[in-house]
Amino acid sequence: MDAKTGANIKSGKFVVGDRESTFPIYEGTIGPSVIDIGKFYAETGMFTYDPGYTSTGSCESKITYIDGDEGILLYRGYPIEQLAEHGDFLETCYLLLYGELPTAAQKADFDNRVTHHTMVHEQMSRFYQGFRRDAHPMAVMTGCVGALSAFYHDSTDISDPTQRMIASIRMIAKMPTIAAMAYKYSIGQPFIYPKNDLDYATNFLRMCFAVPCEEYKPNAVLARAMDRIFIRSGLPVPPGPIPSPVLRPAAHAYGAPRMAAPMRPH
Repeated sequence: MDAKTGANIKSGKFVVGDRESTFPIYEGTIGPSVIDIGKFYAETGMFTYDPGYTSTGSCESKITYIDGDEGILLYRGYPIEQLAEHGDFLETCYLLLYGELPTAAQKADFDNRVTHHTMVHEQMSRFYQGFRRDAHPMAVMTGCVGALSAFYHDSTDISDPTQRMIASIRMIAKMPTIAAMAYKYSIGQPFIYPKNDLDYATNFLRMCFAVPCEEYKPNAVLARAMDRIFIRSGLPVPPGPIPSPVLRPAAHAYGAPRMAAPMRPH
């Protein structure tokens, strides 16, 4: 049940001098209750002051929950350690996008869709030549991800659920390719194209460390470790009250395509 539409909404009072204002209090499915200060300025003529969002919930989320002090991170209610132990990154992506874990058939279909969108437009390779070789790979990757919306005009309307899903699949699929290309550019090696017969993490490692002059031999242990790192750090979903959850909804509110919206740096 949505906390804002429940039958037993509480309220809290704010008193300054002889002026009293009342604000609704909502209770989520987990975590502390929150007081809605959306009308605080209109009611009191004052702003709240909370540097670093230490006591502010920046958004209402049905996707993630984080409590750094307690070491809790949930994706759709599932503890991240369970997802990392029993699933993989793409299964977690499916969970975040669709709200539930996939069946075997759904997982196979999702993996296939992601795998066949890993290549980027060939002109993207020219973007990298505009960056200095000593530029930080994250800065290079951020610039190139933002440029994706200039290539894929069929998935920029965020009001269309189908286009949103297409953009999401493309972001998940192309991010390892773009990241690997940024790394390869920084060390002066040629770009390595993705291979559709490899899993997500192995494909990324190959694009980062393979070279044209010899065959790349995948390491299953490293690939599994990389996949778990992706689950914790690679998801394009903000897990808590940090700058991106503030910037991202604002960008989307003004109609910015997903590929052009701010990213969360890891």
